[in-house]
Amino acid sequence: MMAPLQGIAARLRAPSRWRAWEAVLWVAIWITPFAFASHAALISEIAIFALFALSLDMILGYAGIVSLGHAAFFGAGAYAAALFAKWVMPDPLVGLAVGIAVGALLGVLTSPLIVRGTDLTRLMITMGVAGVLLELANKFDNITGGIDGLEGVVIGPLLGRFDFDLAGRVASFYSLAVLFVAFLLLRRVVHSPLGVSLQALRDNRLRVSAIGMSVNGRLAAVYTLGAALAGAAGALLAQTTGFVSLDVFEFHRSADVMLALVIGGAGWLWGGLVGAIGFKVLHDLISNVTPEYWTFWIGLILVVLMLVGRERLFRPWTWWRGGAK
Repeated sequence: MMAPLQGIAARLRAPSRWRAWEAVLWVAIWITPFAFASHAALISEIAIFALFALSLDMILGYAGIVSLGHAAFFGAGAYAAALFAKWVMPDPLVGLAVGIAVGALLGVLTSPLIVRGTDLTRLMITMGVAGVLLELANKFDNITGGIDGLEGVVIGPLLGRFDFDLAGRVASFYSLAVLFVAFLLLRRVVHSPLGVSLQALRDNRLRVSAIGMSVNGRLAAVYTLGAALAGAAGALLAQTTGFVSLDVFEFHRSADVMLALVIGGAGWLWGGLVGAIGFKVLHDLISNVTPEYWTFWIGLILVVLMLVGRERLFRPWTWWRGGAK
């Protein structure tokens, strides 16, 4: 009897084990600031966007909560970190913690609106929350700077030693470090009983509630976690650029991170990273060639991706069999 149980336990633990290709990819990611030092600012931007994508993947890919207003938490974290640095203290790590706390608090306050209702209701509510915060930031321009943005944000040295340089070298390592820690945390969550129950909830909410699990409690918990990580991404943006504007609440922020998950695949932690890298690199390359029409080419790539299928597109040797087996 013990042998079958041990075999089942081993199979359950298998997905949580690190694979060789994962370690290789993370080594490659950490090498990029050295190999592409002239693009350090872009690397920092990609890392921040990847963290933002991971935060949405937790609530969309693993819990099935659709959202088109995830920028609400991103913007709240950005303004919280910037205002804290300007008015209280410029330490980046403390400011990052403040951004995370504000994002999590906003997630807690709005989660009761999310756990009930249909997907369409959630879409409207999330968009509405982001719109309300955008108007509030615009209204209280004496605090936020309004349409002119919040200027004069000075961030102190990282760990008291490393000043943020114009080339973005320190910012790139800082952003990658926060992304890596968040990835480790989410990997732990995804392969925990909570993560497994979230995926079951995503697939069949009625069945999960029928066996006695707290559906609303789990949805609220993962929504708060995603909000906290989005707040961290916003705080990183404010700290690495030294500027925050109303743009952090705009709809395109939520739409872009959704597109990143479409490219990389939702419900897979590496999907957020791959999608963020792919979207930002494509954006940078195409906008350099055709600044006015880069959205056309991004849209065309997404159409092809949806028509052909992500698996078949990246595994062309399966086309002749009519599927990606």
